[in-house]
Amino acid sequence: MKDRFRLAVVGAGRAGLVHARNAAGAIPGAVLACLVDSDADVGGRAAAELGVPTYRDLDEALNVGDFEGIVITAPTFAHAELAVKAASANRHVFCEKPMALTLEECDAMTAAAEAAGIVLQIGFVRRFQLEFVEAKRKIEAGEIGVPMVVKSLTRGPGLPPAWAHDLRRSNGMLAEVNSHDFDCVRWLVGSEIERVYAETANFKGAARGVTAPDFYDNAVVSLRFAGGALGTIDGTCPADYGYDARTEVLGTEGLLLVGDNRSVTLLQIRSRGTGEIPTYVSWPQRFEAGYREELAAFVHAAQSGSPPAVGAADGRAAVAAVIAANTSWLERRPVAVEGTGLRITGETGALPGGGQA
Repeated sequence: MKDRFRLAVVGAGRAGLVHARNAAGAIPGAVLACLVDSDADVGGRAAAELGVPTYRDLDEALNVGDFEGIVITAPTFAHAELAVKAASANRHVFCEKPMALTLEECDAMTAAAEAAGIVLQIGFVRRFQLEFVEAKRKIEAGEIGVPMVVKSLTRGPGLPPAWAHDLRRSNGMLAEVNSHDFDCVRWLVGSEIERVYAETANFKGAARGVTAPDFYDNAVVSLRFAGGALGTIDGTCPADYGYDARTEVLGTEGLLLVGDNRSVTLLQIRSRGTGEIPTYVSWPQRFEAGYREELAAFVHAAQSGSPPAVGAADGRAAVAAVIAANTSWLERRPVAVEGTGLRITGETGALPGGGQA
């Protein structure tokens, strides 16, 4: 086992910098080897801060760089190509959520990882955040009985990047923001999501210059699990008051609330970090510890040869649920979550999940 596991981070934007900074000094046994970003200015600034070389694309990095693992934080539509290329070069892969755009892409990533015998871990950070880990422990120990209802929400303070406004390149907010929720509720309940029904709305897009068709900034999804539990997921982006992530699990014998829960009868929050009770400014602040722990878990798995804590099957399950939810709100009906690509029919164009929207 090498003393120092060298990591290349592909994408030097917000998420990339979180992982790069952690790799540079917060993960025992790991070291940041290089950065990859197609934008020379973005890559150059990050490389100057962290004191590592930067490359314009993964091919260049693979040709001249010396590293064992690759952290993919590029836009979702590039995940599959990058992951397959990395696996083919016998590099271990940590891929940020969502895993990919389609189930076919998920399967290609999985096959490439299995063929190469490398670790493929998906970036579902809540599985590594202490309060969520403790909630999972309590549920598995039977402390609240059998889960009956689970509720999860994520609200981000700003618009997603411009490319993510287009469903064809991102699968929308349900993928870019709420992938965490789809994975988290499935993990906590310990059961597959069997059926979804979704509603969406667009309150702020037009005023903020978003012109992409089918853009939405609010979503609510009803869930039924194979084991019988019920659930809801809601997302808002932008929710200007700050970053907010909370989960509630009601069992036959008790209740778990994961996230801030304070004894106030009425609370008003209007701007990030201010108000009666300060809020989190952004997701890197809310899940600071979790991001360190998930990257440390990836390094450990790659060095030890053990299975990743969050594998390809987990990433694929979340993508399948997102595709079903997009199908649901576009077709205004409940949709079963299936193991193969779902067909979407309608009049507004092709969607990544397959078929027409």
